[in-house]
Amino acid sequence: MKKLFTSITSILLAVMMLLGMTACGGDNGSGDGPSTDAEGNTIVKIMFHVDKSSTEGQAYQKRINAFNDAYKDKKIKAQAIFKARSAGASGYETELQNNQLEGTLADIITFDAPNTAAYANSGLLHDISNLISADEQDKFYSLNKYNGKLYGLPIQESSAGFFYNKKIFRDAGIDVSGFTAENPWTFEQFKDVCARLKNHGVTAVDMRIDATKDETAPYLLYPFIYAAGGEFVSEDGYTATGYYNSAATANGFQFIKDLISAGYTSYAIGATDFFTGKVGMYLSSGWTIPDLDNKYREQFASRDDWGLLPYPKGTEAASATGSWSYAITNNHHEDKTAALELLKWMTSAESSKAITDATGMIPARKDAVKDYAAGSPEYTLMKQLELSGKERPVTVAYPTFSTTFNQIIAGLGNGDVNQLLNAATSTLQDAMNKIKDR
Repeated sequence: MKKLFTSITSILLAVMMLLGMTACGGDNGSGDGPSTDAEGNTIVKIMFHVDKSSTEGQAYQKRINAFNDAYKDKKIKAQAIFKARSAGASGYETELQNNQLEGTLADIITFDAPNTAAYANSGLLHDISNLISADEQDKFYSLNKYNGKLYGLPIQESSAGFFYNKKIFRDAGIDVSGFTAENPWTFEQFKDVCARLKNHGVTAVDMRIDATKDETAPYLLYPFIYAAGGEFVSEDGYTATGYYNSAATANGFQFIKDLISAGYTSYAIGATDFFTGKVGMYLSSGWTIPDLDNKYREQFASRDDWGLLPYPKGTEAASATGSWSYAITNNHHEDKTAALELLKWMTSAESSKAITDATGMIPARKDAVKDYAAGSPEYTLMKQLELSGKERPVTVAYPTFSTTFNQIIAGLGNGDVNQLLNAATSTLQDAMNKIKDR
């Protein structure tokens, strides 16, 4: 097995894997077959990254229950494990790494799409290239691939934008009706709207620059760098120098810094300030739609009170994409037959519709996409995904990239952009070199 992300010796890895295999001796008396229960059902364990009581968690559980009903006669039973990201995305990643080290990985896991290369390179994910037909792969908007091999299938598609308070905009005399996914506003037009909102007496925009403890800030803010013509890494994912610290990349981060310096956004915006009318715009993904529809009815009685604007463009248009996915793991169960049945079930059109109805996200499957009304928030997200969606950088050192990106965002308030980028580039390049040399 290839080395894990953390710096451990091969001897320690071998010992821990041996202990993990021993601890799983209840799997039919051997380490190569799935577990069975007293009724003779083959047990397939699947680990989710959310709390079971959350809306998303409940949607997953309903699909698991439906699977167990459908496969009762086939003697396959799914068992859901919920490991909420209480410590942020990095906490969930640590959980997976520990499970891999101990030999206790679930048969299927949910994982954040940009980690595909890192997880595949570490040996955590099972190659499913020959298990999912080409026709079936074509039904998805995106796939979790690394080095030409398929390692996962998406749960849902992700796009983000700027939710805005229509009453505040009307009172400030701001018309944004011409800004659409097909015709996005520019960086300068975005700044102009921010200036007018500030003059109106409200904080212009919550850019989520305080969300640097997990993947939130990298996910929502990386498109600004692409829109400015910047890049993060080379095409092969092993070079950061000259990309991460390029002049164009600096321009993207400078745009965000300019918003901070002008007082259009800040690190001190409260988590609910947009929802209570203190902020004009709020950068977020589709997961905010159910909240606006259901949780904040006092401020937003209907969709007439809020709207969604696309990402602004610089030298080009770019928007966020890439969300959580399912993968079969390289655990001690060599027989992946039952796991494959569950994977196909959880990525079916029916499952995609059920889960995205709960989350507000876009279905990952083309045959599950709903007929969104033109101009609706969902339509904007879908069109933006199609026209300008660009994934986060593909690199085996993605966890390090995410950490350094957060460090840059956290330092923009008082720091120099070029100095921050040079430090981040050096850290990321060192991580890439270590992985490449293994």
